[in-house]
Amino acid sequence: MNKPILYENCLSTEKSRLKALNTILQWIQVPFKKNDSIGIKLHWGEIGNKNFLPPIYAREIVRWLKENNFNPFVFDNTVLYSGGRRDGKQSLKTAETHNYSQDYLGCPVKIGDGLDGKSVVDLPAGFKNFEKVQVGKIVHQADGFIIFSHFKGHMETGFGGAIKNISMGFASRAQKQRMHADAKPSLLEAKCVQCGECVAVCPTGAATMEENEYPSYDLDKCIGCAQCIAMCPETALKIIWETDIKIFQEKLVETAAAVWKIIKNKTVIINALLNIVAECDCLPGNHRSIAEDKGFIGAYHPVTADAESIKLVGADCINQAHRNIPWGRQFEYARQIGFDG
Repeated sequence: MNKPILYENCLSTEKSRLKALNTILQWIQVPFKKNDSIGIKLHWGEIGNKNFLPPIYAREIVRWLKENNFNPFVFDNTVLYSGGRRDGKQSLKTAETHNYSQDYLGCPVKIGDGLDGKSVVDLPAGFKNFEKVQVGKIVHQADGFIIFSHFKGHMETGFGGAIKNISMGFASRAQKQRMHADAKPSLLEAKCVQCGECVAVCPTGAATMEENEYPSYDLDKCIGCAQCIAMCPETALKIIWETDIKIFQEKLVETAAAVWKIIKNKTVIINALLNIVAECDCLPGNHRSIAEDKGFIGAYHPVTADAESIKLVGADCINQAHRNIPWGRQFEYARQIGFDG
């Protein structure tokens, strides 16, 4: 590849954004062959989320791939938490609600780990936290990939971009749980209004509440998905990290690195630095903006793409959105294990 980083800025208009994306697409050197099946890994947003990328950008990538005689499809995997993407059937319904449909995009829409979340495969990892990682079989079912990521903040990783899109995005539900297992809820009673939201969103029944009592949490049942923490309207829950918080960053990187070993010679990265908000597209709501639109980044390695995204957005924006999250450990650890391009 001639250029490790491709960047095109834009104004906050659809016309300018599409022009910037098309500039990146024209510059990118793809490792695909005619008639290859190309999976576009993306996030079509949780039900109630107002900040996910609208499907017009994915449709533009699909159009470009088809014009160049490739066979695209878009996909995402099932998730741990309750909501509109917990199983494949729900997730496809959510995708269609958000116009990520075959009719609109012009290509199939798939679930990377199967409708029941059981179409999975183990990949060798050989790292200190994971000897192997479990991901959707989609990793072996496409001739190439485009990792199309919405760059924004994240409550556990500081930011979410290409690394997270590959790691959590390709991971099976079991692997997601293994990565999240150390994140448990702790109640700040002084802030709790006993609304019961944490009980309503808990996917395992770990959160319970008696009438006129504060909620309680069975940490043995808790799978560490942190949905209760994220959805508490009073921010009355904080994360208990049973191990060093940096371990979660390492687990995220190890999972991405194991996937990258399989897909690295047939994958390109596109980060969309648009509508840059404090929280993930997994969370319902309209989240606050932390930076103005920057445009699109094209790259050939997820660590490179995310590092450049941080430079453009500014580390201070990430730190202010999520204080005390050691997100820099992702880049340090990627270098340590040789996952840094």
